Amino acid sequence: MSIDVEHLSFSYGSHHVLRDLSFRIPDNTLVNVLGPNGVGKSTLFRCILCLNNGWTGSIRVNGKDLRSISIRERASEVAYIPQSHSSTYAYDVLDVVLMSAGGGIGLFSTPKRMHVDRAWDALERVGIAHLGHRPYTQISGGERQLVLIARAIAQNARTIIMDEPTSALDPELTKDVLKVIRDLAAEHMTMVIVTHEMGFARDVADHLIFMDGGVIVEQGPASEVINNPQHDRTRAFLANYDRD
Repeated sequence: MSIDVEHLSFSYGSHHVLRDLSFRIPDNTLVNVLGPNGVGKSTLFRCILCLNNGWTGSIRVNGKDLRSISIRERASEVAYIPQSHSSTYAYDVLDVVLMSAGGGIGLFSTPKRMHVDRAWDALERVGIAHLGHRPYTQISGGERQLVLIARAIAQNARTIIMDEPTSALDPELTKDVLKVIRDLAAEHMTMVIVTHEMGFARDVADHLIFMDGGVIVEQGPASEVINNPQHDRTRAFLANYDRD
C-alpha cells in the first residue's frame, strides 16, 4: 500500500476536526478528495505530512509508520504541493527545484551533476525548462505552480500530495496545470489531490474520497461515486457542482 490510514482522529483543543478516518490508497492510484470547505481535507493532509502533531490512530506510507521515521525519510516517501507559494528571495527557478532534488546535499555543499540533471529533467517534464534561469519571483502564478510540481517530481518521492493546486489560477493556467497532472497520472504516479475541478474528478481520478463533518462519508472508484452516489450528502454536493 502507498498510504494506509487507520482510525485517524485529530482535534484543535476541544474542536474535533477528523473523526476515526480509515482508508487505503494503493500504489499507482490517483485519488481525489472531495467535500465542502472546512470539513478537514487540508487537516488530513497536514496529518499525513506530520505537520500536525497530536493525531491518534495510524498512518503508514509505503509500509513505514510515519511516527517512526525521520523528516528526511518522510521526504523520500511523500512530496507536498501547496495551494500557493511565494519567495522573498529571487532564486532562479532551477534553484527552487534543486532545493528538493538535492535532498542529500549537505548544508554547505555544492549540488552534484546528478542533482542538477534531476532538476532539469523535472522542469522538462512539466514543460517549463525554458524558465530555468528566470527568477522565481518574476513568473506567473500558474508557472509557479508548475515549478512546485517539478520540485515534487525532483524530490523522487513515491507519493505526491496536492492541496488545491489550481485554486488561485485563471481558467487557461488551470488547463496547463491539470494537463501536467493528467500526464503524471498516466505515468502511474501515486497522487492524492484536493481540487474543486469536477472535470478532473470525472476524467482523471481513479478513486474518490468524499469528506463531510470530519468523517469519510463515501469512498470508492471515481466513476461509481460520481454516477451512483450512495449517500445524501454526496448527492447534494455533486448536484451543486452540476448546477455551476
